[in-house]
Amino acid sequence: MAETIRKHHPDWVLWLCLSDQEPEGFEFDLDSEEFDHVVRVWELDVPGHHSWVFGHDVVELCTAVKGPMLQRILASGAERVLYIDPDIALFAPLVHVEELLETKAVVLTPHLLSPERTRSGVVDNEISCLKHGVYNLGFVAVRNCPDGNNFANWWADRLREFCHDDIPNGLFTDQRWCDLAPALFDNVSVLRDPGYNVASWNIDNRPISISDGGEIFAGDALLRFFHFTKVNSVGEAQLDRYSRGRPEVFELLRWYRSRLIHHASKSLPAGWWRYSHYDDGVIIPRSHRICWRQRPDLHEKFADPFSVGPNTFRSWYESNVR
Repeated sequence: MAETIRKHHPDWVLWLCLSDQEPEGFEFDLDSEEFDHVVRVWELDVPGHHSWVFGHDVVELCTAVKGPMLQRILASGAERVLYIDPDIALFAPLVHVEELLETKAVVLTPHLLSPERTRSGVVDNEISCLKHGVYNLGFVAVRNCPDGNNFANWWADRLREFCHDDIPNGLFTDQRWCDLAPALFDNVSVLRDPGYNVASWNIDNRPISISDGGEIFAGDALLRFFHFTKVNSVGEAQLDRYSRGRPEVFELLRWYRSRLIHHASKSLPAGWWRYSHYDDGVIIPRSHRICWRQRPDLHEKFADPFSVGPNTFRSWYESNVR
């Protein structure tokens, strides 16, 4: 992600929000990375860092930090802020976003730009959007203006408390909230260029092609960025299903995997996420996290929910919850 941003926008300032804590013996060295700044999750304006983090799984946490991080960068004086997911790669400059932010306060990209043509497409993609959100929040752009700050403050407030994967109750992390954004705020733009936020769920209507000169297209538009969501699991199955036998998208996938291998850290344990486990290494069940966020009365009793031993949250849970 950072490599391709540097290629197409070398003058941009890159901020990394790190929703993790390095394992012993590993150090994130900013001087050897493409980023200009790094902000750890405990440096954000969120209540009781350890307590707040414990109530989220990894996807929930990595999406919940977007709002407070957006507020932080806007407060630093940045004129414009673009959030870009770490599993995105740019293939051309984001000129339309830059143009829109001259006058608009917020830019969103929808998952879909045209109706699905098949029943399977409706089930896989249109109904999925009704559950997960109309807009893909792997990307959002905000201008530092009253309307942009109103959006950022509202979104951050919601994500501090309600960034949960709870589809039956109308929530899907940070995304479902932004379904409301065009209705609640002025100067929200929906970018409908098919070259933006291309992914497994929309390539059927934006087929990837490569010109003789090496330009990559999504439908009739130049590919601006591709979202490689879950490419090693269900994402690849969706790509295979909706590529309709066209090989070009798998050329992108082959290139992307080669860059992941190139950038992979040799000293980072596989699957590492510090907040996945209690202090003794036992994985935290999702039921423990849900109980914790539903029982704020326990937060004063147990200052550090990750701790183990007697008189801890885990011992209380194991004794009191069936």
